[in-house]
Amino acid sequence: MSNVKLRGIRKAFGALEVIKGVDLDVNSSEFVVFVGPSGCGKSTLLRMIAGLEPISAGDLEIGGERMNDVDPSKRGIAMVFQTYALYPHMTVRENMGFALRFARVPKDEIARQVNEAARILELGPLLDRYPKQLSGGQRQRVAIGRAIVRQPQVFLFDEPLSNLDAELRVQMRVEISRLHKELGVTMIYVTHDQTEAMTLADRIVVLRDGNVEQIGRPLDLYGDPGNQFVAGFIGSPKMNFMAGEVIGTGSGGISVELVNQGRARMVLPLKGLLPDKGTPVAVGVRPEHFGRAGEGDCDITVRVDVAEHLGSTSFAYANTGTGEQLVIERDPAFYQPGTDQLTVSISAARAYAFDASGKRLR
Repeated sequence: MSNVKLRGIRKAFGALEVIKGVDLDVNSSEFVVFVGPSGCGKSTLLRMIAGLEPISAGDLEIGGERMNDVDPSKRGIAMVFQTYALYPHMTVRENMGFALRFARVPKDEIARQVNEAARILELGPLLDRYPKQLSGGQRQRVAIGRAIVRQPQVFLFDEPLSNLDAELRVQMRVEISRLHKELGVTMIYVTHDQTEAMTLADRIVVLRDGNVEQIGRPLDLYGDPGNQFVAGFIGSPKMNFMAGEVIGTGSGGISVELVNQGRARMVLPLKGLLPDKGTPVAVGVRPEHFGRAGEGDCDITVRVDVAEHLGSTSFAYANTGTGEQLVIERDPAFYQPGTDQLTVSISAARAYAFDASGKRLR
């Protein structure tokens, strides 16, 4: 399989620049996921790799060859789209073998490759059905099978699961992960769903406004976000942010007062160049990192608006009373029925701090 290199990749539509200089190395056989909010440029970047959008500036290499001006059909890639794009008048077998037939591959070789792809995707009993006779998940497997038979160097996926219901998305995530392990191919996958990204990726590329915010392994991004945007985007439910103000500095870090929590204070263990007294900061806490009252370094009291019970755990959607919304995860017994006030603790060692620009204070 082939690696993919992007160097200074830019894309502009007239005066509007949507990709603003992306550098990225995708290793051979790696599964990389582009993730970010709608309009961040992730699908545009994927289409540039596929050759469906021209590159405004920079260089794209696949397998060590520059591909900027190479026709999409000659790049050694196969793309799976959000819509299945199957021919309704063709059977599953004919849909999967169409590209090979168009390329004048011998019939026996087409049959061999289609049957092998059907085995991998468990489509054997469906080969003689038409698309209208298939479920959404089955149609998407056929679309993936059509890509497999081309034996590409790189697979590209553009939000392939967004049209499926929740249960099918979970099932297809498992199948795509299994497919990657079985084929050992290079895959680049676009999604706005960070749960998909965390499940599938060897590495995640977090994009915002045409820029790369951070690249890393899923759990590295979750536990060590580089800025407030990544901290808030990776994780479900997302990280909570509370307004704070630096009230003192010392060798042990900075003393912070939570602005909307009266005189709730704690010392955050930071090193290096510390912010001055009076500097505003955002204090971040993951939902699962709130403790029971008295367990941490400072306590806060919130009003519970909604409690979401999921069996083994529960989420309390709470309000500080001054507009800040928090999500708190604890076991179901932690929330007493009919209680609208909840006191929880924050441990400084599990809190994150960000300056006014969103940069992580370490």
